[in-house]
Amino acid sequence: MPHALAQSVEILTTVLAVAGMGYFVAAMVAARVFLAVRRAPLPAFAPGVSVLKSLKGLDPGVMDAFRSHCRQSYAGEFELLFGVSTLDDPAVAAVEQLKAEFPQRAIRLVECPQRLGTNAKVSVLVQLAAHARHDFLLINDSDITVSPRYLERVMACFAPQPELASKAAQPVGLVTALYRGRAHGTLPSRLEALGIATDFQAGVLLSKLIEGGLNYGLGSTLAVRREALDKIGGLLPLVDHLADDYELGARVSQAGYRVVLSAEVVETAVPAYDWRGFFDHQLRWNRTVRDARPWGYAGLIFTHGLGWALLNVVSSGLSPLSLWLLGLSFFLRLALAMTVGAQVLADHQVLPSLILLPLRDLVAMGVWAAGFAGNTIVWRGERFALKGGKLIKLAS
Repeated sequence: MPHALAQSVEILTTVLAVAGMGYFVAAMVAARVFLAVRRAPLPAFAPGVSVLKSLKGLDPGVMDAFRSHCRQSYAGEFELLFGVSTLDDPAVAAVEQLKAEFPQRAIRLVECPQRLGTNAKVSVLVQLAAHARHDFLLINDSDITVSPRYLERVMACFAPQPELASKAAQPVGLVTALYRGRAHGTLPSRLEALGIATDFQAGVLLSKLIEGGLNYGLGSTLAVRREALDKIGGLLPLVDHLADDYELGARVSQAGYRVVLSAEVVETAVPAYDWRGFFDHQLRWNRTVRDARPWGYAGLIFTHGLGWALLNVVSSGLSPLSLWLLGLSFFLRLALAMTVGAQVLADHQVLPSLILLPLRDLVAMGVWAAGFAGNTIVWRGERFALKGGKLIKLAS
């Protein structure tokens, strides 16, 4: 019986390692398709846009992130609206400093004291949106750093394209963007940034290719047409959702609008996690994905090709076939990391971090398995249950 079990494990890990290599190749194809498409020239379209940012405290490098939004080479009008739940928040001083540095920019600070639901960020955004002057709203996280052509590239995606037919003729309702993570010092921070660049974004590109487009949003950029936002009832229905970015894109898509992935890539700051903070964040991320896309989450079993190849080596007792599979899997994993991380995202941290890929992938595999073991998460030091996308506060 033990021998039969060992053989079964060896066969299973062999199959999963081979399937994982297939995933690596498919994701590289998706990345190449994206690279080809984003070389197309941008249409001249620069409508007025209101950039909304919900703030709570000060993240590392937040002033540089704010300044990057003020240095836009954008032909149209834009305003920056910062929302805080209380004027005692440390972020208030940062916004006042920004206004002093960029007096030519339309920058407003708005107090948004109402707590409308479990998701405090969305509660602020609901109140902030009421102050927006333009017909296009752009929401992104406080720590997002962008290039001078950010608004130009994102808003160009809304340009009318009457020559397109069939489904593609649907108006663009929401534009989102890929992102890379900027690690801050600790090993867990580096592992998360590496995972963002070489795993998560690769999955986004492959899902876009397979599904013929996106039907969700990424919190790095959520540019939405006000008409589409009104059609789904605004932001208020999202105040109890954890994955508000995913949910916003899904609802806009269900309302008959297209969700488009911009050519722009932005940068987010990855905190200097300790191991506890890292695992809490990774588990929250995994359980959020599982709740939003349960079958897609189960399908992630095929994305852990390098992990399965390593387990295959152990289960087979270092057989020649297992070593060959491990070598090929590692080569394809490196190729995917370089294609997505270095070429698509221009993440300069990827190359020096490649040695961490086996560790990162094994940790990610374990966290993925743990994602099935419950629906509780830790967010901002508080425990919640996640059900139907909504947060339910648990007693401490």
